[in-house]
Amino acid sequence: MRRRFAAVGLAAVAAALVLAAAAVAVSTQIGNLKVSATAEFMPRAFPAKGTLPARFSSIVRIKTVNGEQPPPLKTLIFEFDKHGKLNFKGMPTCTVAQLEGTTPAEARKRCAGALLGTGIGKARVEYPGKAPFKISSPISIFNAPPEGGEPTLIAHAYETVPSPQALLVPFTIEKINHGRYGYRTELELPPIAEGHGAAIFAEASFGRTRKEHGQEVGYVEAECSGGRLQVHGEMIFAESHLESLLTSPCHTEG
Repeated sequence: MRRRFAAVGLAAVAAALVLAAAAVAVSTQIGNLKVSATAEFMPRAFPAKGTLPARFSSIVRIKTVNGEQPPPLKTLIFEFDKHGKLNFKGMPTCTVAQLEGTTPAEARKRCAGALLGTGIGKARVEYPGKAPFKISSPISIFNAPPEGGEPTLIAHAYETVPSPQALLVPFTIEKINHGRYGYRTELELPPIAEGHGAAIFAEASFGRTRKEHGQEVGYVEAECSGGRLQVHGEMIFAESHLESLLTSPCHTEG
């Protein structure tokens, strides 16, 4: 099911970034390639003990300094703060089979209970001998059945070039023990428009709560430790390799 549309992968990573926290902005450049991102994590204040349900929104832009088409984005790797957690057990799930062949509206209706995030992705397409043009798609992020006991998500988009089809990218968030980091996700992204496209923009909002034993529980929850939360990210393009460290302050109350 790993088909065309790297912007889906960007939205999936926006979901992974949910543990970064607070309001952050970062811009990274190597040669002609420039990547910028803004992110906001709510709430910003945490109790002295315990976690709170959280919601995250992010915007990612990819461009070149000279205005040419960016190189294809191949791989995304993120390690994120161990002071966040995912409450995936008990959350409704949706499968690849249920989402196969659906439009964005159909997917959100069919798997409404498993919908964790929404957004939009854009890409630039440049066929030989033709003027460049942009394509876009609504993006949905669904909770999927766990794989090997690890939380799994499915990013859904809908591509019209070269032909209409639903695009599904499943990805798993694995538990790790790497210093400050406790979770890791890696996405191998398929080509866009049969290799003629490049991701340029993704915007997504992620996070959902549910009632459990009379209390509100978030799919994503976080706590503040050491006055910060952070995530390390890698974006591997066909011609470049960019790394960023997002460190965002937080504070406790009470």
